[in-house]
Amino acid sequence: MPDMTINHAGKSISGYLAEPADPKGGMIVIQEWWGLNDDIRGIADRYAAEGYLAFAPDLYHGTLATEPDEARKLAMSLERQIAAEEIDAAIAWMKAERGIGKVGCVGFCMGGGLTLATAMRPTSNVDAVHVYYGGGMPEGDAMKSIKTPVMGSYGGEDQGIPKEKVDEMRSVLTAAGTPNDIKLYEGAKHSFFNAGPAHHPEASADSWERSKQWFAQHLQN
Repeated sequence: MPDMTINHAGKSISGYLAEPADPKGGMIVIQEWWGLNDDIRGIADRYAAEGYLAFAPDLYHGTLATEPDEARKLAMSLERQIAAEEIDAAIAWMKAERGIGKVGCVGFCMGGGLTLATAMRPTSNVDAVHVYYGGGMPEGDAMKSIKTPVMGSYGGEDQGIPKEKVDEMRSVLTAAGTPNDIKLYEGAKHSFFNAGPAHHPEASADSWERSKQWFAQHLQN
């Protein structure tokens, strides 16, 4: 599948499109802080293999990082409002231009935080999300405002996201009546789904099966 640029409502969004023959839903795949690399393209391909029109927007607009310091600088310099507008436009493009009824969003690390923000934004019109170890969780009142179904997958050994925050997220969403499936994987570190050194095979496989079931429940008519 090719890298391409989609256009909607006056916005041009570059990224990677993975397209099945007869899409049963849509999926926006949000990059880690490294950028739109082959790992993220591969994840888009996996969702396309499950029948979703999958688009991974290039939020760094052509820039990639291979070292943590470089990735950190790129993540810190990301203009979050522009990223939000591009994600929202990609969802709108799927629905308006491609006739996709329901669209989900999945994101990893930095992209996980952006995915949770997408669930919070009324302008996104996203139908369900899966947050992989996304930091920057909102506090209680902001979390209560989320009505979009939220799945979360977190590592019990993630040094950047305390277990208490994961438990709080589950409790607040449940109390608010928001459909959710928030799971903490004991023994898994941050980026456990990634193909890199933190990869945790069992957590990765289980979260993938949960993700397939979650989006089948919330995106397929």
